[in-house]
Amino acid sequence: MNTPAPKASVTEANPLPEPCPLVEFVTLVSGKWAIPLLYRLIINGGPVRFRELQRAARPITQKELTKQLRLLETRGLVLRTVYPEMPPRVEYEATHVARQLLGALESIAAWMRTHGRSLRSETSAAPGQTASSK
Repeated sequence: MNTPAPKASVTEANPLPEPCPLVEFVTLVSGKWAIPLLYRLIINGGPVRFRELQRAARPITQKELTKQLRLLETRGLVLRTVYPEMPPRVEYEATHVARQLLGALESIAAWMRTHGRSLRSETSAAPGQTASSK
């Protein structure tokens, strides 16, 4: 007679599984503009001034750009350098740890170039309607 295996219980011998690293990644780089800004800083390879970043990330607002850069700085992904000049000059740069994301971000960018158009067309369809039934 086959009896079902007992369900595993959470004990010291059987701890909870580790959190998904992708959930942790998304939390780390949260925000609509976080990944595009980080990618821009990484591929630039050096310091970038605030206005250059703002132009590259249009239509981001100055307030949102400041907020996102501060968050990335707090999380150790961006270095901010303020020069004692008039007017003040501020530059941003990806940290060494952030630059290690280049391969992963380029893979995501390539995947979006390949599949993004078809996925966007599906998501822009009305509920219950596919892009082909428009």
